[in-house]
Amino acid sequence: MWGSSKLANCDAYFEMIQSRKKLPQPLQETLTSAFARIPVSSFPLVPGGKVIEIPAETSVADAVKILSKCNIMSAPSAELAAVALSASTTTVAGVVAGALGTTGAVALGITGPDAIAGLTAAAVGAAVAGGVGADKGLGKDAPAAANNLGEDFYNVILQEEHFKSTTVRSVLKSYHSAPFLPVATDSSMLSVLLLLSKYRQRNVPVIEPGKPEIQNFITQSAFVLGLEGCKGRDWFDCIASRSISDFGLPFMSADEVVSIQSSELILEAFKQMRENQIGGLPVVEGPKKKIVGSLSIRDIRHLLLEPELFTNFRQLTVSDFTQIISSTQETGRVIPPITCKVDVTLGSVIHILASKSVHRIYAVAGNENEIAGVITLRDVIACFVYEPPNHSDNYLGFSVKDVLND
Repeated sequence: MWGSSKLANCDAYFEMIQSRKKLPQPLQETLTSAFARIPVSSFPLVPGGKVIEIPAETSVADAVKILSKCNIMSAPSAELAAVALSASTTTVAGVVAGALGTTGAVALGITGPDAIAGLTAAAVGAAVAGGVGADKGLGKDAPAAANNLGEDFYNVILQEEHFKSTTVRSVLKSYHSAPFLPVATDSSMLSVLLLLSKYRQRNVPVIEPGKPEIQNFITQSAFVLGLEGCKGRDWFDCIASRSISDFGLPFMSADEVVSIQSSELILEAFKQMRENQIGGLPVVEGPKKKIVGSLSIRDIRHLLLEPELFTNFRQLTVSDFTQIISSTQETGRVIPPITCKVDVTLGSVIHILASKSVHRIYAVAGNENEIAGVITLRDVIACFVYEPPNHSDNYLGFSVKDVLND
């Protein structure tokens, strides 16, 4: 939940960035001033031109189906409350919760992320222990259920009563980690960039005063992709040609990067992501943390969709997990981690993030590709602006801090 401590972290993060930048002050002021003059209405619309919304009375099961069908990770609610549910992240919480013995969340009446963890774990448990599996004639043991459910797994667990009866509204009542902070169509892109960077919002809804529909939905990924499209423009090339060290990147050092050894259990990796509230981490080997792979929270889907993984997920190591996944890919080999050297240009980092459609890139040093830090979409966006005094209060039409402290 948002509070004074997290707001203090936002301030500390942005102050640290500004102190580490080596850009000339006039250049920083010019960039910030330029984004302040660009209206939000000029930003390209979402694919298809219409924002997918999820009404607050939608069941969790139907919300997951909508996100899956539209191939999106999040969607705003029609009642102006952010929805950040996805089939992958929901399942992650459930499997980890199940492994840790916290499947009683629903029975205790808990709402929010913990409730989703319990809902999913309860449904998975029913599916593999005989509740749903028996109805389909699949047997009461986990291996039999996993081997036979196959592509129907999500369809089966989403038929569970907990998923069908719990609404998005009930989840949102205590889901404050992604507060709804919209901007108007006539707001500036500077406001959007500050929300996406300093204030840790992964997406910003765009509304038009007096109209109920959400006009646009600007994500961190969409903005970085837009930056990639600015190649050839003088202002962008001037910035992109500079070394990432000129911006103080990577902001997160090697000691601060949460990683997992390839010999550790895969459940430990997903547990680390959950406890540290991160979407991915590098797989490393040895005391010097040589990077050999990477995991995303979305990789949890493989545990459920690959019988070879699901039947043994409590004993599965990270190395085993990645090897088995690679055998199911078209290439038949382990996909190498997405990295960059510590002396590359900002433009190179933007190109990799945009072309690979990833949220983070790991900076490596030396011939052994030792982890030197991580660079996220948020970090890249923060490189382009600073926050003028009282900007949020004066130009967003409300106090961001008041909303986040709610």
